[in-house]
Parts: sequence; structure tokens; C-alpha cells
Amino acid sequence: MAGSKFAYVRNFELPDPLLPETFMIFRLDGHSFHRFSDAHNFVKPNDKRALELMDYAALRLMEEYPDIILGFGESDEYSFLLRRSTNMYNRRQSKIVTTLTSFFTSTYVMYWSKFFPSTQLQYPPSFDGRIVLYPTEQHIRDYFSWRQADTHINNLYNTVFWALVQQGGLTTTDAHATLRGTISKEKNEILFSRFGMNYNSIDERYRKGSVLVREEPNKKKKAKDKPFTQIVLLHCDIIKDEFWAARPYLLTE
Repeated sequence: MAGSKFAYVRNFELPDPLLPETFMIFRLDGHSFHRFSDAHNFVKPNDKRALELMDYAALRLMEEYPDIILGFGESDEYSFLLRRSTNMYNRRQSKIVTTLTSFFTSTYVMYWSKFFPSTQLQYPPSFDGRIVLYPTEQHIRDYFSWRQADTHINNLYNTVFWALVQQGGLTTTDAHATLRGTISKEKNEILFSRFGMNYNSIDERYRKGSVLVREEPNKKKKAKDKPFTQIVLLHCDIIKDEFWAARPYLLTE
């Protein structure tokens, strides 16, 4: 098709290719989700429905885009690892970020009623997305270790904080003051001595986050020699070697 005299404006579009042969992490974060969770009466410290909705949106995203091979979610965020060899959208950063973010967000809205059948969506939620490139396998492992360690730190704090408020009768200001400067051992002691709670008995979903991973269960081959894979949801340790040793393809494809 012949271009018009106005087509010159395309010259102002700058290319934004991502460096080839590097690991690509795509990370989503909820925008102003403290306000969103309050407006929709999320259960504190953890709302299982909200976490399951995040997992579901992430699962649908991975089903739609096979180059996403690993996802890790906590609270209102999700991180995704793409195949190192991916050429999705010619590795155009803006195209990948906007497309994946919009797909996740629209899925979250579309399936809201599936997980919150009695709660009407008050206003549209939004997520921001970004891509960070990492050069080595160790960087990827350290990234996911960082996110899972963050999950534990945040959940321990929130669990103690809301126990002090909901069961201990403290105001939110007093609960924050009580926890200021405390270390993990002291937080665990507050939970056990005041409320009879053993932190290690809390659901692993809350303590370790959600892991969505493409598995190769039997190494069978499909048509055109593509490996048969399935996406599974786990709540497991991804800091230690065991998870990665069982799935070497995550860091080699």
C-alpha cells in the first residue's frame, strides 16, 4: 500500500529492542492496591480469593504466551521468566510490556466475579509492568530468591501486625510501634506467646508465595517435535537448589 505524505511521522518512533541472549524478567505490580484492597474489603492479612485470582490471571497469561516458562507471585505482584532464546515481538520492550500487562489486567477484571461472586468491582484495577534483563543463571536464581525472601518478610510482619490489631485490640498505630525494630525471632515470639500461633503452620501459599512453572512430566513429544508441557501451581521453596536442579531447562532454553 502506498504511503501518504503524512507517513513521515513514523520516523519519530524509536526502536527499543532488548539485548539478545539475555534472561528477561517481566514484573507486574498492582497500582495503588492498598486503596483497592480496602475498597473491596480484602481479608487481612491475606485474602485467599485475591491471591487465587492473581494466580489465575498469571496462569492464563502463561497459557497465552508459551515463551513464559516460570512465574512467581506474592500479594499484588507477579514476576515472569521468559525463555532466554525468546524472540517475542522481536524483543521490542514496549510491545512486550504493554501487551502482557494489558492481557493480565483484562483477565483479572474478566474473572473477578469467579473469585469474588458477592463483591461488585467498584472501579477498574490497574497494574504497571517492567522488564529487567539479567546476564547469568545466578542472577535469575537470586532474583527469584529475593522475591520469595520478600514474601516471607512481608507476610511475617503482616501476620503479627493484624494479630495485634484484630485479636490484641491495638490500633494500627500502636501495632506498628510495637513491631518497630523487631527481628524475625521476636515477631515469632509475639505470635506464639500472645496468640498461640506457630508461624510455620500457616499455609505455605502465604509464607512462600505462588510458583507457576512449565513442567515436562514425561518428556513425550507432540507434533512437530515440540515438548509436551503443562503449567503447574506450587507453593514451595525456590531458594534452595532442589527446585532448580529438577528443572534445568528453565535456565538453558
